[in-house]
Amino acid sequence: MTRLSDFKILAFDVYGTLIDWESGMVTGLKPLTDKVSRNLTRDDILEAHAYHESTTQRWTPSKVYSELLAVVYRRLAEEWDVDVTWEECVAYGLSVRQWPAFDDSREALAYLKHHYKLVVLTNTDNTSFSGSNARLGVPFDGVYTAEDVGSYKPADRNFDYMLETLARRGIQKSDILHTAESMFHDHGPAHRYGLSNCWIYRRHDKDGFGATMNPGDMPRYDFCFNSMAELAEAHKAEQKQS
Repeated sequence: MTRLSDFKILAFDVYGTLIDWESGMVTGLKPLTDKVSRNLTRDDILEAHAYHESTTQRWTPSKVYSELLAVVYRRLAEEWDVDVTWEECVAYGLSVRQWPAFDDSREALAYLKHHYKLVVLTNTDNTSFSGSNARLGVPFDGVYTAEDVGSYKPADRNFDYMLETLARRGIQKSDILHTAESMFHDHGPAHRYGLSNCWIYRRHDKDGFGATMNPGDMPRYDFCFNSMAELAEAHKAEQKQS
């Protein structure tokens, strides 16, 4: 039976897993959604954002995430028939640094840091992530951003980059537990690559996939917890048994 303590590295997705990007998006989009004439639910907003984000990432994979989000803002304004300035679009792209961390992320990461090396494989840029990293409060042992790689998950290139970079440090695939919320961005590719994976199911009490695209067939996973706090508690329980 596979145990959490079998691994040496936790490789995290950040946005949706450690950072509450859905709340950050909804807040950041409020200047736009307040102008929309029809009623939009929270999931209407998130699902439209997921479509335009993933589409823009596919068409312009080397675009820096903050600049890519500015384009997403404009596409949403067009879809919802609202006039916006480019300056408003840019302001949304710069809002990532203000997106809040989930309440349990900081404490759980501080605990896990004593037992694992922690790395991130994130669909953002280095400047935006630096703001998020400050909110999370731990120094990561490896930071691999879409800006570094020149593409966005779920592209194979991002996982190739992480695995090649870690291999140089003597870290094998079997040492890594890929830990993420998104089935579309993370667990699908993790399954393809034969990576062990842990689903942080932040949307366990909600329908649909929110700010991520529907993955189609649900990928398999090795562990599932509804929060980072649950992951940390499960590790503590293993330690008491050993």
